[in-house]
Amino acid sequence: MADVTGDEVRRLRVEEGLSVAQIRARTGLGRNRVQELLRGVPPPEWTRRPTAKDELRAEALKLRAQGGTVPDIAKRLGVARSTAYLWVRHMPLEVDPAVARARRQAHSKAMTDAQWSAHRRARDAARTEVVEAAAAWAVGLSERELVLVGSALYWAEGTKAKPWRPHDTRVRFVNSDPELVEIFLRFVESTGVPRRALRFRVSIHETADRQAAVRWWAARVGVPAEAFMATSVKRHRPGTVRRNTGDGYHGCLSVEVPRSRPLYWRMEGTVRGMAGGDPERER
Repeated sequence: MADVTGDEVRRLRVEEGLSVAQIRARTGLGRNRVQELLRGVPPPEWTRRPTAKDELRAEALKLRAQGGTVPDIAKRLGVARSTAYLWVRHMPLEVDPAVARARRQAHSKAMTDAQWSAHRRARDAARTEVVEAAAAWAVGLSERELVLVGSALYWAEGTKAKPWRPHDTRVRFVNSDPELVEIFLRFVESTGVPRRALRFRVSIHETADRQAAVRWWAARVGVPAEAFMATSVKRHRPGTVRRNTGDGYHGCLSVEVPRSRPLYWRMEGTVRGMAGGDPERER
């Protein structure tokens, strides 16, 4: 039926309620031609697909309106991504640049974790094994070893005399690592100075919880919080990007040894001896 007109095709659709396949059979036209002639003409109700997924489609549209992506919608509804895309492709997603960046970063992290998770587990297991073995080996330092370690630790991290104040030999150790603090305390105790005789002070940024930090350090060093000196507060600089924040931030602990000049001299000589210095030549 080469002389079939568009009006006839539309009449078959509207008045007789024929499907595309039935119109093709009646007219002999191809599928694309029939669909082109029927553009804008709704199909009859009986030709519509079963409504089993209508609720899912409606939910997909709702999720899309709330900013959901095609992968998220497909996962939430348990359908294929291609199906979710067909349902919502007429609703372009306007994503805030910050949200889009965060989503890309999350996706990148998920891909990286999936790729390297086995390697990281093996690495972490190897690290744990080595650390535990080394810790077991280092337990039980002799008095001499403790003096050597403590002196070297202080000379690296503690307050030392300067050329412009050569006689300022007060022993004051400041650190944020509780394990290093404990090593230094054990060293000082080995020299005959009891822990309760030391002066403790917390130094912390003003944005942190000062009282909680004092309690935390007091529990770590085994000294009552009431024995601590007034907390030293560091003023916040808005232009500084600080990463030492949150519940894991406790500031630094300052440990000062009273009447410590002889101890300072001893550490000075110990470090010089470990470095191979010649006392006679130094004089």
